[in-house]
Amino acid sequence: MSKLRWPAFTHASKAFDYPGEKLATNWAALHAGDQEPFPSETHVGKLLKANQKLGKDASRISAVLRDAWRAFHRGDFEEAHTLGTGLGPIGAPVANKAMGIHAAHLVASDKEKLSRYELVAQRADEARDVLPQVANSHYFRAFALGRYSQLLSIPQALAQGIAKKVKDSLDETLKLAPKHAEAHLAMALYHAEIVGKIGATLASLTYGAKAATAEKHLETAMKLLPDAPIVHLEHGNLLLVLYGDKREDQAALAYAKAAKLKPRDAMEYLDAAHARAQIE
Repeated sequence: MSKLRWPAFTHASKAFDYPGEKLATNWAALHAGDQEPFPSETHVGKLLKANQKLGKDASRISAVLRDAWRAFHRGDFEEAHTLGTGLGPIGAPVANKAMGIHAAHLVASDKEKLSRYELVAQRADEARDVLPQVANSHYFRAFALGRYSQLLSIPQALAQGIAKKVKDSLDETLKLAPKHAEAHLAMALYHAEIVGKIGATLASLTYGAKAATAEKHLETAMKLLPDAPIVHLEHGNLLLVLYGDKREDQAALAYAKAAKLKPRDAMEYLDAAHARAQIE
């Protein structure tokens, strides 16, 4: 693959910097959505013990991981990706989230988005093989394939069997991390988009997808992550996918709520900005 371009995040803020112990202090709030464990030396040591091929120096690896996440939160997505990929499967979650969020918000070309989502899915597959006990090894496969499928036609997405792969990966994510709010959101959109694309009857018979299940997962995500823009952004998206113009006013209210929330990092800033764009 040719060298990727990384359009810059241009809304840097001191509020998105988490130097030193500030990262640990704010970790629970920053990662309530993805349930990523804090990359302490102890945590990394356990991963290395489970698979010694991943490395030996837990102190160094954990320090690089923390720097990668600091880069992600302040919007240096390329640096976060570089640091994460340099650590192999242990760094896959931060590398994949950096590339995925950057592609979603800062890459204009659908062709370029597709290539990035494909890369994220491939890297997540490799991580799943090596670290199957890590919830985000599975989640970012679902994330990437879900985003990938949104850029395809319905026949293309169905022919590639993407729906089953997304569902299987989300099921595994939630089995390992039941409070993974982002996986609940993704599951809500999985059900909603299938119902919206092929109709309630066929969606239920073929994929077991139901509007009621979508709403249930959304409700869970909103309870787990009430102050994050992404929850309300996806709430608005789900309403439009399932009900179209009939729920347009409610969708606008959801977008407005997302837009008004104070972002804690670059990702939340981009989510809020995207929500704002839906109602301007």
